[in-house]
Amino acid sequence: MPTLRSSTIPLGLLAAGLLVSLAACATPAPAPQSAPVSAYSATSDASTLVSLDVSAGQLPENIVSAGDNVVVTFAASRQLASVAPDGTVDILGTLPAPEGGGVTTPVLGFPLATGLALVDGSYFALYATGEADTTGLWTLEGDGTFALVAALPAASLPNGLTFDEKHDRFLATDSALGVIYSIDRSGAVQTWSDDPQLAVTGFLGANGIQLHDGEVYVSNLDAGTILRIEVEDDGAAGSVSMVASDLAGIDDFAFTGRGDQIIATLNPTSEVVLVDGENHTTVLSEDDGLTNPTSVLVRGDTIYVASAAYVNQDTPNLLTATLRAK
Repeated sequence: MPTLRSSTIPLGLLAAGLLVSLAACATPAPAPQSAPVSAYSATSDASTLVSLDVSAGQLPENIVSAGDNVVVTFAASRQLASVAPDGTVDILGTLPAPEGGGVTTPVLGFPLATGLALVDGSYFALYATGEADTTGLWTLEGDGTFALVAALPAASLPNGLTFDEKHDRFLATDSALGVIYSIDRSGAVQTWSDDPQLAVTGFLGANGIQLHDGEVYVSNLDAGTILRIEVEDDGAAGSVSMVASDLAGIDDFAFTGRGDQIIATLNPTSEVVLVDGENHTTVLSEDDGLTNPTSVLVRGDTIYVASAAYVNQDTPNLLTATLRAK
């Protein structure tokens, strides 16, 4: 196996560990409900916006909209990159390498850039290294360097990230410790929710996170669920309920803009599914070019799907497809 040019982590080690863990997540679940997804259906016009360089660590983990472009985190190279409509990739900045090499990063054993948010014109990224001085929430400075906003526990694996405008704070999932953190702009960190339904049961727990209609939605990869957490008037976490299940290996997700309908990535099986409650329908698959998809962005009727190729180490990419109203 080649090694990452931007890192000292052997890709073979990465692939071997993820292969075992993701294979466990891919244990066949009960078949999806057959009822049609009502608001949208994906067309077959999926196309590759850009194929990425696995040997350079360009494994896209998260994605946000930025004008005409999209911006992604490259997990293994610890970078933020802008992707233009013609597929041109521009590296915006690289997170600092941890002194210990990141080999103590929980679960995965290599340092990686994960969740991403664009707030008031600034990019914020989560970074997991297994080391106390580098694990946490970082922001990209104007000169292309990164500054630490908030430190998170060395034993954590910060993953999903969203910004709560109403309460002026970030919410971040921890896939290793199975909690959600609240991070204010000053860098103060609190555990916002440690509900048992966020917990790890084998590989990774709480993963993707989104705000929708004033409530927090979060996926649990191990459990194959999407949860809804009520937000109290004071911003505290309220009751937790399950809105979808049987989504084996779910990674990140987004709302389509049609009510509560969700579009989600299933990492180990290389699928994208539309979810209406307990009904879910596969709309993109490996045949469309997906290779362990990690996140999805909805922009109008166009979706962008990032595939990190964590297991097969072949052709990480960014795909586009159309969501067409029925």
